[in-house]
Amino acid sequence: MFIVLSVKHAGDEALGNLEGLLVQLREIIGLKEKRPGIFYHRSKAFLHFHEDPPGCFADLRCDGVFSRFEVTTAAQQKSLMARVRNEVSR
Repeated sequence: MFIVLSVKHAGDEALGNLEGLLVQLREIIGLKEKRPGIFYHRSKAFLHFHEDPPGCFADLRCDGVFSRFEVTTAAQQKSLMARVRNEVSR
């Protein structure tokens, strides 16, 4: 049996909590923010955010497949930025 949880895209308040991370992402050449917190790279969906009771999460396209990363803490956000830069530079 599978349980599917609905995780909503991050709303204004959650994105406000991620503002420092969003500022860094907006500075990366090659990323385009089509809507607040939704980024594209090379015309493909690349990165977006979700909010869930345990925290905030980012879905990042890595090797063509989306992977989920928690981004609630500064350390988690730093780790995500390293992954984003790596994927964009490929």
